[in-house]
Amino acid sequence: MFVTRLLSGIVLVLAAIILLFYGDVWLVGALLVLSQIGIYELLRVFRLDRHPAALVVYMEAAVYYILLYLGHGWWTMGLLVLELVILLVLYVARFPRDRIDRVAECFFVSVYVPLLLSFIYQTRCLQGGTWLVWLIIIGSWGSDTCAYVVGVLAGRHHFSALSPKKTIEGCVGGVVGAALIGYGFACFFPYQDMFLLSPRLVFPLVVVISAVISQFGDLAASAIKRNYEIKDYGNLIPGHGGVLDRFDSVIFVAPFVYYLLVLASYI
Repeated sequence: MFVTRLLSGIVLVLAAIILLFYGDVWLVGALLVLSQIGIYELLRVFRLDRHPAALVVYMEAAVYYILLYLGHGWWTMGLLVLELVILLVLYVARFPRDRIDRVAECFFVSVYVPLLLSFIYQTRCLQGGTWLVWLIIIGSWGSDTCAYVVGVLAGRHHFSALSPKKTIEGCVGGVVGAALIGYGFACFFPYQDMFLLSPRLVFPLVVVISAVISQFGDLAASAIKRNYEIKDYGNLIPGHGGVLDRFDSVIFVAPFVYYLLVLASYI
């Protein structure tokens, strides 16, 4: 199991390196595919994967990524409003067979998976984005790895009933480890004058906040699984589970990294 998980992790990292380096349509296409798979996994958990509303969610995600790639991401709000209206019309048409919670769940899926995941691409599109986008990986997968190592070596106190393997020591180690990686990463950042403050201050601060957020992203995904009594969202990635099992922390971290970097450019 460990070997399978390790090999899958290596493949994921290599794929991330290639996609984040080339960016553009390759990254958008990969995120769209991941979003559609993630949407399916979550709709299946909600028992909505065969519901007519599922098609609306899939189409909204596809249109959103097309608009984002064409530079019309500002249409996001209008697209979400249109989706909500269509879902409500469908709800009325199927009443009383459907309940309003079906609409809420579909709308939640549209925001949680494709919208939040798209901030990877949006971060990649920032000035210096080829480098900056790696702060998302450091703040999520990097902190997860550090937390795992520290938790195994020194973990004694459980952090949350949602995840029995998480410890307070591991969580602290994840945050500290991510900060150190962020500082080291800043030392090699080629655009030292991009921010008013030094990247050696900005990057550790961004990844520390991201590492904390990452913990709650992981726990939120676990809470949903607990609510619906499932172990994993899927089995697409050997040793890791589904897309949402592997990208749960990335989904939470990506928008925070994006907006923190945008904010840092004005401070």
